[in-house]
Amino acid sequence: SRIPVLGHADGLCSVYIDESADEEKAVAVVVDSKTNYPAACNSTETLLIHASSLPLLPAIARGLLAKGVTLRGDPRALSALAPHFSANPRIQSAEPADFDTEFLDLTIAVRVVESFDEAVAHVNAHGSHHTEAIVTENEARAEEYMRRVDAAGVYWNASTRFADGFRYGFGAEIGVSTNKTHARGPVGLEGLVIYKYRLYGKGQTAGSYGEGKKKYLHEPIPLESIGKRFAQ
Repeated sequence: SRIPVLGHADGLCSVYIDESADEEKAVAVVVDSKTNYPAACNSTETLLIHASSLPLLPAIARGLLAKGVTLRGDPRALSALAPHFSANPRIQSAEPADFDTEFLDLTIAVRVVESFDEAVAHVNAHGSHHTEAIVTENEARAEEYMRRVDAAGVYWNASTRFADGFRYGFGAEIGVSTNKTHARGPVGLEGLVIYKYRLYGKGQTAGSYGEGKKKYLHEPIPLESIGKRFAQ
C-alpha cells in the first residue's frame, strides 16, 4: 500500500552529556530518562558522553546501578568505570547492535564521543527521530543541538520522559509520530507544517510530577515573551 500513515514504531531515544554539563543535572536527567518507566517509547536507550565529561560518568553510573540498570559500554566508557566498580556484573561490554536497540528494560548502551559533531552524527544515524536530550550549560551549544538533531522532540537539561501528549497539554495521545507527513484533503499552511518540540529545562525529571507531587501547568505562552528562541 502507498497510503501514508503516522509512524509510531521505535523510540530509540538518547541523552548526550556535553563537555560543559553540570554533574547534578546529568545524573538526574539520565537516571529519570532511563528508569522512570523503562518500557515506554520515550525512555532513553543510549547514553552519549563527551570525552571531556568522562569524570561525570562514575556518578551517572552509580545512579543507574542503584536503580538496577545494566550498562553496556564501549571500551573508553568501561575504562573510565573500571577504577570505581570492581567486576560489577551489570557493567558489560557493548556490541555494535546495542546502539541500534530499543531495550525497553533496565539496560542502557554507553558510548564516548570525541566531539559535539560526533554526538550529532551518532544520534542522526542511530536514533529513531523520537526524542533526544542534551545536558549542557552552554546555551549556544544546546540551541545548535536542537537545530541539527533530526527528532520530533529535542530537550535541553530535561528528561526524555517528558515526550508525552498529556505532558505537552494536548490531552490523550494515540502515539508519538516520528514521520514528516501532511494532512489529507484541502490543505492550507497549517496542514503542511510539522512540529519540532524544544524543551528548555534546568534538570527537571518526569518522576517528580504526579499525584501528590508537582503538577503540570498547561498555560498559553505569548510568542513575544519567548523572544529569540522563536527567531531561530
